[in-house]
Amino acid sequence: MLLLFGVRGKNAYVDLGRDVVVRFGFFRVTTPRTNVSAWRIEGPWAWITAIGVRNGIRHGDISFDGTHTGGVRLDLREPIRFGPLRRDAIYVSVEDLEGFAAALAAAGIAGTDARTGPTH
Repeated sequence: MLLLFGVRGKNAYVDLGRDVVVRFGFFRVTTPRTNVSAWRIEGPWAWITAIGVRNGIRHGDISFDGTHTGGVRLDLREPIRFGPLRRDAIYVSVEDLEGFAAALAAAGIAGTDARTGPTH
């Protein structure tokens, strides 16, 4: 299914440097790291609503997810453009949710783990 979005090995990642760069196959968004106001680990979700690229109309977010087991929501101070819309949050799934959250915290961005389920 991810091949429909052009996802192949090395073109699905989040780079947390001076800018936050999210790449998911054919899709890419970039915002200054200082634009990220908070993070939140969430999930799991129903796979049908989670996997792939989703432009959430109701909640003003975009998602780049390769799994339904959980992801990190990045809340933005200023919305970013994705297509014709402006989005104020980005969801990403990464292999190491806790490690990514720790890197965000080390960069001075506050957050929380709000996962649901028996182990969280």
